[in-house]
Amino acid sequence: MANPSVRFLSFLFKSNDWVSLHCLVALVTVVGQELFSLFAFHCPYTPGLNFQYGLMTIGGPALVFFFISIILNNQTRNLVAEYQYRRTKNCSVITNFLLLKSILVRALVAPVTWLVISLLCGEAYVCAFSEFVDPSSLMAGDESFPLSDATWVLARFPCREGPANLSDFQEEVNRRLNYESQHLGWLLIFSMAILLLVIKFFQSCSSKFGYRQEDYLTSYLANEERLFQCMAEVRSLAMAANNVKRFFGFVALSQRDKALLARFPAQGTHLKLQWDIIGSYLFQERLGLPLYSRLHEWDHGPRGKARVSDMEMADLLPHPEPQLAASPTPNP
Repeated sequence: MANPSVRFLSFLFKSNDWVSLHCLVALVTVVGQELFSLFAFHCPYTPGLNFQYGLMTIGGPALVFFFISIILNNQTRNLVAEYQYRRTKNCSVITNFLLLKSILVRALVAPVTWLVISLLCGEAYVCAFSEFVDPSSLMAGDESFPLSDATWVLARFPCREGPANLSDFQEEVNRRLNYESQHLGWLLIFSMAILLLVIKFFQSCSSKFGYRQEDYLTSYLANEERLFQCMAEVRSLAMAANNVKRFFGFVALSQRDKALLARFPAQGTHLKLQWDIIGSYLFQERLGLPLYSRLHEWDHGPRGKARVSDMEMADLLPHPEPQLAASPTPNP
């Protein structure tokens, strides 16, 4: 029996519940930030360099996570494909706006988590801003902070290597900057929570669906994507096997590939697929019937619309044995 932790992580990766996936991304980001603080964070403790290093530590990884999240998001490719196939004049502005909003919301999970954890820890913030503390505002009992070389001394405070006689000032500076850093961290958490609540509220108010219908729509889209990917793999496998057999005269297949071709053979390579029917889509109705996706709309489109012929569709149906191209016979 699999380890419960492994089964739980497998469930999260396979789940269509974006809340679970976002929580997993946030958890991984927290672990990464903690490891970075322990093993890779080294404040230079030098005026000027402290500020650059501290800001880069707080904002640099967040920007990297943001762009990586956008690039790896499947919906980004959908948006690019939507423009490629239909161009700007034919693109649905509302659909693309909603798709772009979804991409940005998902891409902000890891960056915001990094920013929040960095600010709550405070180490990078103290490194960046210690040299900017007003020395005239520092007091230790009746003693004021010495103003000679104040910037250099303050820049050394985060490493706790300042002069021994200024240890009280050092504690005050670190405590003040940690307070500011954590204050900004909690403000960021509060702001993101309010933003998410506002987005969810407007989505609920503007949606024409009830809870059950939204759940059904989500389930349909997930199943359509899963089945489409599965059938695309089978179709491409059949075409590749057919063409390789034509070239070499034989083809060696794994047991898994043989089983797939036995269940879902696709004869020949003449089938023309309408790839432009796959893409971003905004729910609509036609003659009172719901249309959940472009593939669904294509299936319920007018009869005069270009379709794959019945003979070509028959090639995709299961047959007893896979039909690959016969190997060429040499001339005597």
